[in-house]
Amino acid sequence: MAQVADSAQRHVVLKGAANFRDLGGYETKDGHHVKWGEIYRSADISKLTDSDLAVLKSRNIDYDVDLRGHQEAAQAPDRLNPGMDYILLPAGSDGMNWMKTISHLKGHGGDSLMIAYYSNTDSLALRYKPFFDKLLGLPAGNALVFHCSAGKDRTGIGAALLLYALGVPYQTIMNDYLASNYYRKDVNSKMTGQMAAMHIDPEVAKGMMGVRKEDLDATFNAINKRYGSVDIYLRTQIGLDDAKIAALKKKFLE
Repeated sequence: MAQVADSAQRHVVLKGAANFRDLGGYETKDGHHVKWGEIYRSADISKLTDSDLAVLKSRNIDYDVDLRGHQEAAQAPDRLNPGMDYILLPAGSDGMNWMKTISHLKGHGGDSLMIAYYSNTDSLALRYKPFFDKLLGLPAGNALVFHCSAGKDRTGIGAALLLYALGVPYQTIMNDYLASNYYRKDVNSKMTGQMAAMHIDPEVAKGMMGVRKEDLDATFNAINKRYGSVDIYLRTQIGLDDAKIAALKKKFLE
């Protein structure tokens, strides 16, 4: 996958965060490309080191969109450079207790749980409309990072909707989503071991830590079924009319 082949340019190697990568470089259906160095996706950034913060500063990452719930954010606050713009978008995340939910599951039981999670579109607009608003209002010369805890589910859906709005083909969107398995490989191995020590079924742990094509498909299928199409959803629920889609493309494509 290109997302792995170009990892030297895409992957931002940090000591205190995993799965931190640039969303640039992807080709759209009409031959444009997403600009490098404008939008980044990541996992939890509460443990960034001073040298990590220097990397963010050097890349002009001055905007942070946190997709976690109130409790997650309070327990592990983002470590940011002074003056960074921060917004918490907790819709649909409060009250989630994955460990308690999966503790009794066996085998592929976690797969069904993830499909159910990805098929629930109730909170998506509340979560991602302000995200798109931040992108549309991003000052020239500034970059933005958006993240959740693992940087794969809430962040993965956000990245998918953004890339779709920019006109990136679905297969490329899916490849970006699945690349979390590569960029989280070491973290996933460590976390799976920790979950096994907590008597969580190894297959369930492995499934919960990774991402699968079926999961993101479930979100897009649910949107298509409920709203008619992803384009209609972006227009009616996220507020991306033709003018805003054009502005988004002008801002982030070349």
